[in-house]
Amino acid sequence: MIDHISIAVSDLSRATRFYEAVLGAIGFTTIDVRGSTVGFGKKYSEFWLNARPEMDPLPARSGAHICLRARSTGEVDAFHAAALANGGTSDGAPGLRPHDGQGGYYAAFIRDHDGNRIEAVTFTPG
Repeated sequence: MIDHISIAVSDLSRATRFYEAVLGAIGFTTIDVRGSTVGFGKKYSEFWLNARPEMDPLPARSGAHICLRARSTGEVDAFHAAALANGGTSDGAPGLRPHDGQGGYYAAFIRDHDGNRIEAVTFTPG
């Protein structure tokens, strides 16, 4: 099991504002702020941003893909909407993904300002 993850971002302030909105849609809050890193979670920091100002943002070239569990389809929808409203891009609109082999796999995919691909998923009955 994974306890926590971290991603590199070129602009920590911009990424913090982005993820406060996006992760807030699925119940995460800012828990830790430590100089060049910010942690988000529900009870403890599970998702970390690490400042890498020297990094060249390469949208759509990042190999990172992180999937976070949402409690409902409404949260998945809100996650996607928050990303778009805060400068992210869609990499897959909210909806059922029957090709993923599990019934009721409802997900949305976004890319942040640095090209990281973040997914929110929930499982619907049937």
